[in-house]
Amino acid sequence: MTEHDVQGTVAAGFEAVRGEFAAIAAAEGADLCAQVAAYHHGELVVDLWAGTEARSDSLLGIYSVSKGVTHLIVALLVQDGVLDLDQRVSHYWPEFGVEGKREILLRELLSHQAGLVGATDGFSLEELADDQVVAERLGAQRPFWRPGTASGYHALVMAALSGEVVRRATGQTVQNLFATHLRDPYQLDLHLGLPAEQDHRFLAAQPMVATPERLRDLAAAATAPNSLSGIAFNRHHPDNHEVWELPNLPVIRSRGPASFGGIGTARDLAKLYSAVISPADGGAPLLAPDIVAAFAQIQYVGWDLVLQRHKAWAAGFHPVSELYPVLGQGAFGHSGAGGQQALADPRSGLSYAFLRRRFLYPPQADADHNRILRALHIAARAR
Repeated sequence: MTEHDVQGTVAAGFEAVRGEFAAIAAAEGADLCAQVAAYHHGELVVDLWAGTEARSDSLLGIYSVSKGVTHLIVALLVQDGVLDLDQRVSHYWPEFGVEGKREILLRELLSHQAGLVGATDGFSLEELADDQVVAERLGAQRPFWRPGTASGYHALVMAALSGEVVRRATGQTVQNLFATHLRDPYQLDLHLGLPAEQDHRFLAAQPMVATPERLRDLAAAATAPNSLSGIAFNRHHPDNHEVWELPNLPVIRSRGPASFGGIGTARDLAKLYSAVISPADGGAPLLAPDIVAAFAQIQYVGWDLVLQRHKAWAAGFHPVSELYPVLGQGAFGHSGAGGQQALADPRSGLSYAFLRRRFLYPPQADADHNRILRALHIAARAR
């Protein structure tokens, strides 16, 4: 794939981003169906896509990028005084305060310290697609570790838990609040619950290219279904599905579970994160700088018991400069399985999103994102 095979536009000075995107597609050696977009101080400067079936408005699964989207609602509620990061979860959700969980703070829950990575017996697909069912099961459960002493990625359930806090505090689901406070006002082609009439625009996710080397690596990295990692990814339940295929399941697309069920475009994810930090359509940024700083601040650093590697967590987000050194302190966002990414860097005024159709292995495309983000920052500085 060459630069001529990449479609879309870049602003003057951002031409190198097109070259990096084309190089990434060519290096993969197959038809990369992907989108990349970026804003700089509220202006769309990169809007690119590649692939024989890709269009500018093709809808793709965003996986755990959904967590970042839904935690912007939590940040708005903190800004409005409805929620408090230093308040106990059980204050909003009394039934949560059992089995040693009464003192867990909202900021500890959001930074994956609550020890509720999955249900002891797992979830059926129907249960996993229903955030309130997930929250009810986990709210009654004993944590897998003493809360506040360790962290482990709540991969499939985090935003069901934080979403239940939102529901108890406001009487509305996080999906409804996302639609009324973010999607509709900012005219975002981004969905937590894809309407049936838009389903034809969805590009079904594809599994990774399974070379012998990749299969060996996967086998070597596999953990037991009943391990903490296995429970976190629901591998101990007979109705479990592979992570890559979750957006392809109609029940997931239609209900939009807040942890992993979002569907959208890279352009609108970048637009959303831009609106958080930069004026949009003449209005003020969505979040005040002190709220952005509070949610981007690192809450926990250490060994992640689920991911089995060193990890830092902010309040509902990744402190993404740990992955991408070109980003400034206070940059925040959330990745998604298979190589998805969306983030904002308040210091540079950049927001960025990358979505791809085919699941990537290794799952996080950090090297690819670094290449594009470096080109973006060079162009932004030159402005």
